[in-house]
Amino acid sequence: MVSKNQIKLITSLQQKKYRNQHQLFFAETKKVIDEFLDAQFELVQIYTTQEGLFSQVNQSKICAISETELKKISALVTPNECLAVFKIPVHASFEAKGLIVALDDIRDPGNLGTIIRLCDWFGVETLLCSKETVDVYNPKVIQSTMGSISRVKVIYEDLIPFLKETKLPVYGTFMDGATIYAEKLPEDAVVVMGNEANGISPEVELAVTKRIAIPRFGNIQKTESLNVATATAITLSEFRRN
Repeated sequence: MVSKNQIKLITSLQQKKYRNQHQLFFAETKKVIDEFLDAQFELVQIYTTQEGLFSQVNQSKICAISETELKKISALVTPNECLAVFKIPVHASFEAKGLIVALDDIRDPGNLGTIIRLCDWFGVETLLCSKETVDVYNPKVIQSTMGSISRVKVIYEDLIPFLKETKLPVYGTFMDGATIYAEKLPEDAVVVMGNEANGISPEVELAVTKRIAIPRFGNIQKTESLNVATATAITLSEFRRN
């Protein structure tokens, strides 16, 4: 059974200020929860309607609840069978090497979640996010990553100082850039992806050393832009292919 105070705490974690205050977040569905457990995230509590679902977990961390109670704490339209609360990990400083993706003011949780999955797929270990980018522990982001967040280091950073100081080449995606299909792309680089509506901000643009673009091939060419997650998939694919 879940108490009123527990319900209040868990539902408050849907808001960033309370996640920061308590340094907690929650995840739903067994697959996603298992990914966090396998990655050794510190578990606070699992709430589940199904007995024996997490036999590998110390039973003192398991709280049996009803479907009605699960609906009260779930962020899903159709609640699954479990919800787990974890502590937000503290990331140590990162080393600027390899292929790094930097996000400039990405606001949509689904886009961020998909980009995290893409980083996982293409072996990008570090994802830098501007401080204006949506919180990675937003429940919608957590669910859309399908567990990939447990394998990608997501760091919030003031992008401009980092981009100006890094020794890596900084690639930015623009409509008027050089076609990505004709570029010889390095293994080690920073790739900047911009805001859904406005693209890369003028301040960040000044730190970009190489402008690239995904060309349009349609005869009419009236499509204004690609979804940022789609553009990230194409861009990372080309970097890895090269």
